[in-house]
Amino acid sequence: MAEGTQYRRTEQGERYDVFHTDCPARDMVDHVTSRWGVWVLIALRKNSLRFYELRESIQGISEKMLSQTLRALVQDGLVWREVEPTAPPQVTYGLTGFGQEVGEPLTELFDRITRSLSSRGEGQRRGEG
Repeated sequence: MAEGTQYRRTEQGERYDVFHTDCPARDMVDHVTSRWGVWVLIALRKNSLRFYELRESIQGISEKMLSQTLRALVQDGLVWREVEPTAPPQVTYGLTGFGQEVGEPLTELFDRITRSLSSRGEGQRRGEG
């Protein structure tokens, strides 16, 4: 056990305590739940995209922030990166199996929110709400 890292015993074995500042899993949780990390995972949920396609699909993100977010998610093993040796290089990103697993609840949350907003909007248009 690493010094300063807190573990909590569970029935499945040792787990990291993400509430502890020295927890190695905390960085990954921060990357996934960051302002742009969530949007990258949701944008890649159905298919892989090139860098410029990602940038265009996530309105409001700068190239710098997209690059930083992708770098962190690739390093965490949530997103894969493929570079085609063309001029200029074409870079494609997609979710790894782990990324799909982590992104699934985010997608469910996103879908639940958009369905709720849609149904509330219909009720408000009919004068219910």
